[in-house]
Amino acid sequence: MSKGKKYYYAPVLVSILLCILLLVIPTGYEDAVIYQGTDRCAARVISVNNDRIIDTGLIRSGEQLCELELLGGRFEGQIAEGFNSLNGSLESDKIFEPGDKALVVIDYEGDEIIFVTMIDHYRLNKELILAAAFVLFLLLFARDTGLRAVLSFVITVLMIWKVLVPLCLNGYNPIFAGLIITILLTAVIISLVYGFHRKFAAATAGASLGILVTCVLGVIFTDLFQIHGAVMTNSESLLYAGYQDLSLTQIFMASIFIGSSGAIMDLAVDITSAVNEVVEKCPGISRREAIRSGMNVGRAAMGTMTTTLLLAYSGGYIALLMVFMAQGTPIYNILNYKYVSSEILDTIVGSFGLVLVAPFTAVTSGLLLAGRNPSSPSSLVQSDRTEPDQNPEETCEKQGD
Repeated sequence: MSKGKKYYYAPVLVSILLCILLLVIPTGYEDAVIYQGTDRCAARVISVNNDRIIDTGLIRSGEQLCELELLGGRFEGQIAEGFNSLNGSLESDKIFEPGDKALVVIDYEGDEIIFVTMIDHYRLNKELILAAAFVLFLLLFARDTGLRAVLSFVITVLMIWKVLVPLCLNGYNPIFAGLIITILLTAVIISLVYGFHRKFAAATAGASLGILVTCVLGVIFTDLFQIHGAVMTNSESLLYAGYQDLSLTQIFMASIFIGSSGAIMDLAVDITSAVNEVVEKCPGISRREAIRSGMNVGRAAMGTMTTTLLLAYSGGYIALLMVFMAQGTPIYNILNYKYVSSEILDTIVGSFGLVLVAPFTAVTSGLLLAGRNPSSPSSLVQSDRTEPDQNPEETCEKQGD
């Protein structure tokens, strides 16, 4: 295997080893007291009893009793009575029908079932089918690149779940922890795209600078906007679960640059690839011209990438916007609400990172990729119309025109 191929395939081996390491290391929160002495499995609903359900308009409260056949765990095959509590919330409540499958938690003592709680409809098998179909599609369509995409996806999930979340729960500064892990993920994912090549160094440097700027702006403007981290869904529950020392505001600050890092990484790779293509076609191009080419690509991409962030962040708030419009809420009230301001902050600061990663990556790509090959006619792929004694730099200029 040639040296170039080794550099290209080495990140795959590194990523596989990293995946294995992340899979085996514990989070430290596996043995929660609340789940000790319990068993979890799927159960099939045989029959239901809705006599204890109280309907008040759209609100349903009370309790649903279900006869269940346990499909796994230490009590597999047994019939038990399950309890489905309704809290009057359409968001969290669920109603079971005969034939449904449910995820249940079984409280037991010895070989005796004490209580069966119905958590929700059982979806793990469908999630597995969807994930397998996604992986299969990637591998069939993109092959080697698809494998690298799957590895980057798995590493990202494991790094967030196995490293970032435990660090934050253990009291480490979420901003520093998030910044280090995000930049590390950026380096790993870009290395899977390019291998250990100058393109990898250029794209990683540009993306890291963009993430760093996003982090700084997020910290500054979260403080100026007087946003409390409790605007994040379910975050306040952490304070009441024994983690009152956590800084929700710092976690919110970290979420800003973590959320935009994917788009920043994407734009950095696009610009680096474009600059590399120009340099390969015109090896004699100067660093200044390569940087200018990267800037031009960045300008073209910025318009759609910033809109991508806007759509990504606002897509989950369509119902909220409908509520505001239905109530006739004035626009200046809407824009001033804390949870709306937090989304505006997310979008605009993330867009700042996108705007700035373009020049950063253009500069790093121009410096690292251009100016390494001497200008010589033999180093250029000349067209039929190119005269043999034509200067290579003039050829590149004409090709660019």
